[in-house]
Amino acid sequence: MNRRALVSLLILGVALLLLPLFANSYLLSVATLILFFAFAGQAWNVMMGFCGQLSLGHSLYVGVGAYVAAGLFVHLGIGPWAGVWLAVALCVALGCTIGFLAFRFGISGVYFALLTIAFAEFTRIGFDHLQWTGGPGGLFLKVAQRDTIDIANFRGPPAMYYYAILALAAGALALCSWLLKSRAGFYWQAIRENEEAAQALGINTFRWKMLAVAISSAMTAVAGVFYAFYYNNLFPEQIFHISRSIEIILGPIIGGVGTLFGPILGAVVLTVLADGITELLAAVGVEVPGIKQVFYGIVLLMVIMFLPNGIWPTLARKLGLVHAEGGK
Repeated sequence: MNRRALVSLLILGVALLLLPLFANSYLLSVATLILFFAFAGQAWNVMMGFCGQLSLGHSLYVGVGAYVAAGLFVHLGIGPWAGVWLAVALCVALGCTIGFLAFRFGISGVYFALLTIAFAEFTRIGFDHLQWTGGPGGLFLKVAQRDTIDIANFRGPPAMYYYAILALAAGALALCSWLLKSRAGFYWQAIRENEEAAQALGINTFRWKMLAVAISSAMTAVAGVFYAFYYNNLFPEQIFHISRSIEIILGPIIGGVGTLFGPILGAVVLTVLADGITELLAAVGVEVPGIKQVFYGIVLLMVIMFLPNGIWPTLARKLGLVHAEGGK
């Protein structure tokens, strides 16, 4: 990034910090949703955008992370600050299991993507029959008084959740920026571009791909914990469904896979326009089932046709936010 980009980023950060002072409850909820998908999109981007490993089952980590933290809170009274560590550990174990099975036996490309979908679907079926988490009837967290902030139990007003996910999104951006400049980032990009050539150069592709899977699954688990305590209800059919994975990956794809700001821009475009269309149709009394999915498909088609690298690289160059050879 150049100086103009850094100044723009600083202004954006200040605006986001001040947003709850001026936004109503609806705008604040939309902003929270944007930041959630930006954070989850960054997590997926580590695996696919940086390392080139296509996962279509990231709802697995969202769901497991959410259910573990919520279950501990509801049944054992263990707060989310402790539960998140177990959630992350289990999701990393699941991710590494999938990665080991795939990378050890040479499963890649579309077959790796199908493997991730299969694990997410198996887990959904398992939680559908697990009574400890409510089964198909769902798991519900007690909604405490939202006028006061209870940090220990992560209970409070909407502004608290907004600042929490803002901190997570900012942390993910900083982490991904550091990862891209680190040795891991260079190795991942080499693997993404040509794995055989990377192996010929002496890069242990198995180890570095496993690291990408572990980091991505850990970050997504944190997103799941936030999801559980923000929405306060969990249903296997909803949180493990492939549509949840699609929502996570569309932001980076539309914004720009492998870039730092692509997942953020993609989350803004999809959430704002999709919610805007829904509200507009509701205002005129028209109900179109599945309108969001149709909109997602149209946007994805337009981006693939006219901006195959995503919106962010082209936009950043036109606004002079990156150097001529960059687009991150």
